[in-house]
Amino acid sequence: MLESITIKGIATYDPAGIRLENLKKINFVYGANGCGKTTLSKYIYDNTNPIYNACNLGWKGGLPVNVLVYNKDFRDRNFGKGKIDGVFTLGEATKDEIEKIEKMQQELAELKTKGIEKKASLIKQEETKLQEENNFKEVVWTDIYKENEDDFKDAFRGFLKKDTFKDKLLYEFDNNKESLSTVEELKEKAQIIFGSTPSAMNLITSIVFNDFLKIEVDSIWKRKIIGKSDVTIAGLIQKLNLNDWVNEGRNYLTEDETCPFCQQKTINENFKKQLEDYFDETFTKDIQIVKDLSIQYNRDALNIQNLLEQIESQEKAKPDSKLNIDLFSASLKTLINQFIANKELLSNKAKEPSRSFELISTKEQLEKIQEIIDQCNIEIKSHNVIVEDYTNQKNNLINSIWKYLIDSHNGIIDSFVKKQEGLSKGIEAIGKRHQALQQQYLELNKKIREANKNVTSVQRSVDEINRLLKSYGFLNFEIVPSKTEANQYQILRQDGTIAESTLSEGESTFITFLYFLQLAKGSTQEDTITEERILIVDDPISSLDSTVLFVVSSLIKEIIKSIKQNTGSVKQLILLTHNVYFHKEVSFVDGRTPKNGDTNFWIIRKNNNISNVQSYGMENPIQSSYELLWKELRNTQQNSGITVQNIMRRIIENYFKILGKYADDDLIKSFTNPQEQEICRSLVCWINDGSHGLPDDLYIEQQEAILEKYIDVFKRIFIEMGHEEHYNMMYRESDEEAIVA
Repeated sequence: MLESITIKGIATYDPAGIRLENLKKINFVYGANGCGKTTLSKYIYDNTNPIYNACNLGWKGGLPVNVLVYNKDFRDRNFGKGKIDGVFTLGEATKDEIEKIEKMQQELAELKTKGIEKKASLIKQEETKLQEENNFKEVVWTDIYKENEDDFKDAFRGFLKKDTFKDKLLYEFDNNKESLSTVEELKEKAQIIFGSTPSAMNLITSIVFNDFLKIEVDSIWKRKIIGKSDVTIAGLIQKLNLNDWVNEGRNYLTEDETCPFCQQKTINENFKKQLEDYFDETFTKDIQIVKDLSIQYNRDALNIQNLLEQIESQEKAKPDSKLNIDLFSASLKTLINQFIANKELLSNKAKEPSRSFELISTKEQLEKIQEIIDQCNIEIKSHNVIVEDYTNQKNNLINSIWKYLIDSHNGIIDSFVKKQEGLSKGIEAIGKRHQALQQQYLELNKKIREANKNVTSVQRSVDEINRLLKSYGFLNFEIVPSKTEANQYQILRQDGTIAESTLSEGESTFITFLYFLQLAKGSTQEDTITEERILIVDDPISSLDSTVLFVVSSLIKEIIKSIKQNTGSVKQLILLTHNVYFHKEVSFVDGRTPKNGDTNFWIIRKNNNISNVQSYGMENPIQSSYELLWKELRNTQQNSGITVQNIMRRIIENYFKILGKYADDDLIKSFTNPQEQEICRSLVCWINDGSHGLPDDLYIEQQEAILEKYIDVFKRIFIEMGHEEHYNMMYRESDEEAIVA
């Protein structure tokens, strides 16, 4: 069944177009000539034509149904070629055969209903699955991609859209076996690998300080270097602690025996001999050791300092240095201060060898600096390993990043995957059931087609068309099977001549419509006569007289009845017409059923050469002009005197003069009281005098009030003529006023 029709971008339908939604079993579409009804019927018939690319038919369950369209094109196709295709219907079938086919058709309809229900369930499950996917996609995009974009965007290359990112995340969830790294490790590696291709880095030179430290702990620094104690002069020097002073003064001894201390002639050979004996070879050797070690220590300290300052300077200039430069600089500064202090101590030892002291140990500071260098070199080596194996390292890093992402969001991903697996299993199960129903449907439909072939005939259609022609007064022609071609019709006059080219437009229209009705019941193919179908009927009475109008209405109402009762092959009707009377007649059910849940109404209008549609649901928007006159009369307080005159005249003319064949005098003479006769005569004359104010059409303007006495006289006319019940029926207040087209 059709659920909706969208038509746009063709004829009088602009790019926005119209949409008929919520189509029911029975659908009435009213519209004036030229408003776009025929375009609508042409589209439904030929909806695959490229000119209708912007249009759409919405089928229930997505299952198209065979559509039969009656319009002018149908008449031209079937009655413009000199012969008419035969219509197969159930001909000489027995009651048991027909009942068997009907039972199979009922089973087929049930299978179709179940199939549509399963398809709806399948679509619902698929929509739920898709919605879950969309929700998950949004969550992981916000919580994972956006949160890690700044640090790991290079790992997301190729997956920078929501759909691809979601798919990649699920793939990694199932397949990533990489070991888990911390986010800090990943960020550090990402800085090396991502961006520009990294280059190898040189290791920092390690410092050598073992020999240097040996000098610092040499026992010479604690030893008091003094002269030989068994020399005569030794007692005085040592007693007065003049060892360093005397040793220094030795450098100032001269050949003239003048003492450098007292400037007297006291220095003789014996004194010189005692000094030399006191400051013997051991003393001299120790002094030389102090001198040599001091020179070596200061030289090594300077070399170490220069090396470390060079490292500091170079690493500060590198933007990607691995050295902890702040800690290194602070440690170097402390070391240099220690060097300065020790240099001062060494200088004092050289001046005062008899003093005992310890050098400041630089071991801890040197080891700390070396440790900083070693850690830096470890990182440089790791960096260089990455550089040497850049492609593999990059791939490993990307895998590690995805592993970190799925591990840190495992709960969300795992919950989604399990839910999707459940939905997928449900979809698979429903899909299998749907396929099974489809297969059963195809097999049963094949049986019905085979059964139809055995019991079909074109003769029954011929007999039915001719019966209807004779029933409604078309006696001078009939339809007969072709004598030369199988399953073809011809239209013959009573004298045996072919009548098709000499039929009047009304005759041609009527017989074409009868043929269409037979086609609706059967088919031009033997095996498809019981297939479900939809009827589109476009203005079937445009050239027919009023008598045939009611005939066509009755025939269509029989189809409507069968559709509502769900009997026969026709499952839906869309009727398009511009004729108010036909619309009113064909849509009338009974006086007690103004609405029906199987029926919907629309009006198509054209404004500024653009068609638009208005839906009225189950409310019939079209009334006959006679009913509208009574409706306006009931609203006398809103009408002018001229309007009421015209309304009353038209009611009297329609009811008493046209239908009842009464003259003015008949109406006047119905009153027995002479005074009442005069009032009636006055009213009739007044009506006629005021009857030229408005055109005689469907639309009635509502304005001011009219005098009560004329309304009373108008009512008395119906009473005196014996039609009070008609007056009461027409003048009653309607619970639900219809809308005027």
